[in-house]
Amino acid sequence: MQSLQTAFWQEWLESQTTSFPSLEMNRMIEKAKTLQGDQKEQAKSLILECLAEISETAPDWTYLASRIHLQQMYEEARKNRNTEHVYSGLHELINLLIDEGIYTPTLLDYYTPGELKELEKSIVPERDGLFTYIGIKTLGDRYLAKSKAGAVFELPQERFMIIAMTVMAQEPEDKRIRLVKEAYWALSHLYMTVATPTLANAGKRYGQLSSCFIDTIDDSLQGIYDSNTDIANLSKHGGGIGVYLGKIRSRGSDIRGFKGVSSGVLPWMKQINNTAVSVDQLGQRQGAVAVYLDVWHKDIFPFLDSRLNNGDERQRTHDLFTGVSIPDLFMETVENREDWYLFDPHEVRTVMGFSLEDAYDEERGYGTFRQRYEACVNNEQLTKEKVPAIEIMKRIMIGQLETGTPYMFYRDEVNRMNPNSHKGMIYCSNLCTEITQNQSPTTQEEQLVEDGKIITIKTPGDFVVCNLSSINLGKAVPAGVLSRLVSIQVRMLDNVIDRNTIPVLQAQLTNQSYRGIGLGTFGWAHLLAQKKIAWESDEAVDYTHEVYEEIAFHTILSSSELAAEKGSYPLFEGSDWQTGEFFVKRSFDQDSKFEWTTLKEKVHKQGIRNGYLMAVAPNSSTSLIAGSTASIDPIFKKFYSEEKKDFKIPVTAPDLSPETYWYYKSAYDIDQHTSIRQNAARQRYIDQSISFNLYVKNTIKAKELLNLHVDAWKSGLKTTYYTRSTSSQGEFDECESCSS
Repeated sequence: MQSLQTAFWQEWLESQTTSFPSLEMNRMIEKAKTLQGDQKEQAKSLILECLAEISETAPDWTYLASRIHLQQMYEEARKNRNTEHVYSGLHELINLLIDEGIYTPTLLDYYTPGELKELEKSIVPERDGLFTYIGIKTLGDRYLAKSKAGAVFELPQERFMIIAMTVMAQEPEDKRIRLVKEAYWALSHLYMTVATPTLANAGKRYGQLSSCFIDTIDDSLQGIYDSNTDIANLSKHGGGIGVYLGKIRSRGSDIRGFKGVSSGVLPWMKQINNTAVSVDQLGQRQGAVAVYLDVWHKDIFPFLDSRLNNGDERQRTHDLFTGVSIPDLFMETVENREDWYLFDPHEVRTVMGFSLEDAYDEERGYGTFRQRYEACVNNEQLTKEKVPAIEIMKRIMIGQLETGTPYMFYRDEVNRMNPNSHKGMIYCSNLCTEITQNQSPTTQEEQLVEDGKIITIKTPGDFVVCNLSSINLGKAVPAGVLSRLVSIQVRMLDNVIDRNTIPVLQAQLTNQSYRGIGLGTFGWAHLLAQKKIAWESDEAVDYTHEVYEEIAFHTILSSSELAAEKGSYPLFEGSDWQTGEFFVKRSFDQDSKFEWTTLKEKVHKQGIRNGYLMAVAPNSSTSLIAGSTASIDPIFKKFYSEEKKDFKIPVTAPDLSPETYWYYKSAYDIDQHTSIRQNAARQRYIDQSISFNLYVKNTIKAKELLNLHVDAWKSGLKTTYYTRSTSSQGEFDECESCSS
C-alpha cells in the first residue's frame, strides 16, 4: 500500500492552489502517510488535529482531514472487497452487493460486462479530492452503500456512477453509455446534486427516488383514513409530505344533518402527527409532514396554535409543520385593518353550491375568489365568524417567532402563474414550500360483485410528486458549464419519473400525467462571494436576473428538445406552454439576450416534456456534500460547528479567503427586504416556487415582521418557508427529503 499512499498524497499536494502553513502541514501529511488500514484510532486522532486547526484564516485544513478520512475508507473497502487496488472491479462490486441484498439485480439487466468495464475506466478517483471533510463524512455516513452489518464497500465515485447508471438505464442502447458518462461527469465534479432519496436509494433494492409528495384530503371518513395510509406508506419509503386539509369540515359543522357534531381538523391532524412519529423513514428519522389550511377556514385559530409550546396539549401537534393558504384579499384586509370572515367549507358547498377553495383571483384586485367570498359574506343562510384580519395575522406571526411556522402560501399568485391551470387547481405547497402543482382529492367506493367479492373503485386525484435535483452555482457558473449541465439534469430528472417505484398508485399516475420535475439551485451566497457582489446591492438583484434567466432558458429548451425525442407530457394541449401564455405572463422577450420568442415557437410546435420544470429546494445536507452554501440563503456564520454524534465538525464558508471574506454576511445581519428583492427577481424565472427563509432578530417588532410579509406578497413571491428567529436558532428541522 505504500506506493499507493505516496501517489495518493503526491497527487493531492500537486492539485492544491492555496497555501497551507507548510511546516505543520508537512508534519501532518508525513504522519498520515504512515497510517495502515487497522489504525482507525490514530487516523481519528489525526483528523481531530486537522479539525482543530480549521479557522476563518486557515479553512483548507478541512481538505487534509478529508484526505485522511478517505485513506481509511479506501483501505476498509479494499479489504472488504478483497481487491488489490482502490476503485477496481465495478462489476464485482455490483455482484457482491446484490448477494448482500443491497443492490437490485436489475442493474445487470441493462449493462453488459464489457459496458461495466468501460464505465469503470471512466471513474476518476482524483475527484474525491473535491470533498471537504464535512462533505465526505456526510456522504459516507448517510448515503454510500454498505453491507447490512455496516461494512464499507461502495466508494464516493462509485455511488455517483451507480446513480448515473440507474437513471439512464432505459435510454436507447446506442447512446446509453454516453449519457451515463455525462451524468457521472455532472455528479462527480459536484456541479450538481440529486435529491436525497435518489442519492440514497438509486441502484438499491429498497426505497423510491422522489423527494416529497402533496396529498389533498377529501371531506369524508374514508378519504381521511385512506390518506393517512398513503402518508404512512410514503413516509416509510423516505418521502416528505404536504397535506391540504382545507376541504375538511370545521368544528361544529353538521354530519349527515346532525348539527354541531363535527370535531373539525384538529383530531385528524393528531392522527397524522402520530403517523409521522411512528412510521419513520427507513429507520433514519421520523416522518416529516406539513399540513396546510385556508385562512378563511373556521378552524384557523386552533390550527395556528397547534405547534405552540403552551396551552392545552390535547390541541397540540408538535411534530407537524403548518402552512397557511392566503388569498390576496386577506392581505388587503390586513393592510386596511378591516374585518375578515371565517366559514365552514362543508356548509359553503351545501348552501352556496360551490367550493370557496376552488377559486382564485385571476388578476390582482379582481377575480372569482373575492366574488365568491363576498357572496358568502352576504348570504344570511351561512353561519360565519367575523374577526379583525390583523388578529389572525398576529397569531401567524406569534407562531412564526416561537416555532418558525406557519409557512406562507400566496394562493392567488401561485394559481395565476400555474402553467397547467387548464387541468386543475393548486391548494398548497409541499413540506419545503418549493413545489406548486395541480392537486385534487382521491375518492373511492366499494361494490359487492356476484361472486361474493368486494371491489374498491378509486377515482384518483392529482397526488403531487416532487422529482428534484440542484445546480451547484458556486462550481457550475464559474466553470461555464450551465447549458451542458442543465441538459443532462433535465434528462436525469425525467428518467427518475419512469425509473421510480411509488407505493401510492394515484401519485404514480399524477407523475406520469404531468411529468413534473424541480430543477433547482444552491450555492447562491457562495457564487456572490466569488463574484465579489455584496448581498445588499442592486448589483446582486441584477445578477439574480442574469443567472436565473440563463438557467430558465436552458431548462425550457432542454425539456422541449427532450419532447421532440420522447414526446410531450400527456396534458400539454391547452397548457400555458402550448398557448405561449407562460412566456407572455413573464414578459421574457423584453430586453433579453436570449431568443425567447424563438423558444416560445419551438415549444408550441414540438412540445415540452415536463409540465412543471423548476423549483428551488432547501438542500442543506447535499450542499454540505458538494462543499457550497445552502439553497438561495445567505450564510449563518463564516465559521461554525456541525454537531455530530462523536464530535463537532468545524465548517467555514466555502472558498473563504481575504478576497471573499467581506462578501459573506450573516443572514441575521442582512436587511431582509433586499433578500425579498432578489427572490422576486428569481421567482420570475421559476415556474414553481422557492424555499425562501426570512431571518429575523428576536427583538423584531410586529410591525417590521408584518412589513416583510406584505413586501413578500406584493413582490410576487409565491411562498415563504421558515421565519427563522435568533431566539429559535437550531430548532428548525431541516427538510432532508427535499434536499437536492
